[in-house]
Amino acid sequence: MMDLQILLPTNVLVDVPVTKVVAEAENGSFCLLPRHVNFVTSLAPGILTYTTSDGRDHYAGVADGVLVKTGSDVLVSVEFGVEGHDLGSLREQVHQHFETVDEREKQAVSAVARLEADFVRRFLALEERPYVG
Repeated sequence: MMDLQILLPTNVLVDVPVTKVVAEAENGSFCLLPRHVNFVTSLAPGILTYTTSDGRDHYAGVADGVLVKTGSDVLVSVEFGVEGHDLGSLREQVHQHFETVDEREKQAVSAVARLEADFVRRFLALEERPYVG
């Protein structure tokens, strides 16, 4: 048995005992079993599958991150993750998240553009003032 924790920046998404973890690294998919050697890898965005002691498979959509297996502990640290019980609903949750992120990024880019324009306008106004020495 292994203890799986999927850690997000603000909370713990998953903290359960598992018998198997399947994930995807940059160089392909891999499977961890309880007697697997200690292991560290960076994760590619994708689906992490884990099997609980009752034999049921569970799924988590994860962004880039890091997986560390030490003894019976499997720690996964990712910027974004969402848990799902079937792949269809998980796909929809991931899609909704990235639509929200895209909108926030657009708003941030717009705010930065306004700040830059204001900075340039104020800088040009300073150049127009006569020098008093």
